[in-house]
Amino acid sequence: MLGRISTVTITTPDLPAAVAAYQRYLGYRVVDDGALARDVARCWGRPQLAGQRCVLMEPESGTETYLRFVQGPAYVGYEPLACVGWNAAEIIVQDVDALAERLAGSPFRTIGPPANLWFSDKIRAMQVVGPAREVLYLTQIKEQLAAFDTPVAACDVDRVFIVILGGASLDALQDYYHQQFGLARAPVMPSVVSVISARYGLPRDYKHPIAALQVRGQCYIEADQMPALVTPRPCDPGQLPPGIAMVTFEVERLPVDLPSALGPAVAIQGLPYDGRTVRTCVGAAGELIELIESG
Repeated sequence: MLGRISTVTITTPDLPAAVAAYQRYLGYRVVDDGALARDVARCWGRPQLAGQRCVLMEPESGTETYLRFVQGPAYVGYEPLACVGWNAAEIIVQDVDALAERLAGSPFRTIGPPANLWFSDKIRAMQVVGPAREVLYLTQIKEQLAAFDTPVAACDVDRVFIVILGGASLDALQDYYHQQFGLARAPVMPSVVSVISARYGLPRDYKHPIAALQVRGQCYIEADQMPALVTPRPCDPGQLPPGIAMVTFEVERLPVDLPSALGPAVAIQGLPYDGRTVRTCVGAAGELIELIESG
């Protein structure tokens, strides 16, 4: 079974600007800044990325769930929420309304102002597009819900605890993660997702089929069935795809049979790996999945 979310990797054409924005407005701090290691690039099946600048950041809480920014193409034609794959990262925050005020006029463009979720006033969230055209859901949990095991924000803007995966078929997404990683299939919840409805010209109260697949460490994969007009995520040869390019999970043991593996399993030094064995594969919607064997 998949363990906690370790790292969310974001492709950015302007790495210094992205890092500065996360430092200034979200309080994230740099824990590693350097060239992408050759063994990492090889593990991703993209050896030509070796030497590309890469910055790893963590929240002020010090929680070891990282954001990793990798210098990459601009992908001029890419539009957030228009493609299948990793569409967003959801971050737990302490006060979403205060955060919205701070983000006004920042590089984080609001696409969904703070609002209670349609099914509970105990959860309040907003959605923004960041400087690398990555989508963030910024979520305040005012009171824990019995149905969901969620973390408590230990600082103003804490860690990623949900990653949002879009696909043409919710059944196909659930089947893949159940068969490949042993995740329990989750009930389908027709849900209002206003940022997706707005992107596709659907009524604001349109309900999209989604499912919350629980992984360890108070983390989830939210699988969204995207509207029919959704397109594949672009990816230049040898590069990472735009926006949220890859999600890294810990796993007790790497699967013996890993379909669509991109490179060999290798032990990698440095954060976030710490000498552990790593392998990367492609998921049901073309998403990149990196696995770290935790032992």
